Amino acid sequence: MYSFIEDVPANADLYAKVRAGLGPETPQGLVVHLAIETEGGLRYVDVWEREQDWTAFRDGRLNPVLRDVLSSYGINVDTAEVTRESVNVIDAWLAAEPAHAG
Repeated sequence: MYSFIEDVPANADLYAKVRAGLGPETPQGLVVHLAIETEGGLRYVDVWEREQDWTAFRDGRLNPVLRDVLSSYGINVDTAEVTRESVNVIDAWLAAEPAHAG
């Protein structure tokens, strides 16, 4: 498995626009993605079957949507403000029907 925690300088509204732009189809290889509000923005906790699955999703789906959404705000993608830390997941226990925040 490939997993990481990523902190980004974004808010829930921006996240919702990016998420909507990605569509309903679950990316190949995604095990779980959590988006958590923090004092400084958002924290993502991602677990993927393989790093290649994450890279393909990031390059093929996420980055184009992210660029479009950010440019609508007059913002350029700046990965310098994003921090990513690899983590070693030993278990991912998921419900059959995921809960949705609301």
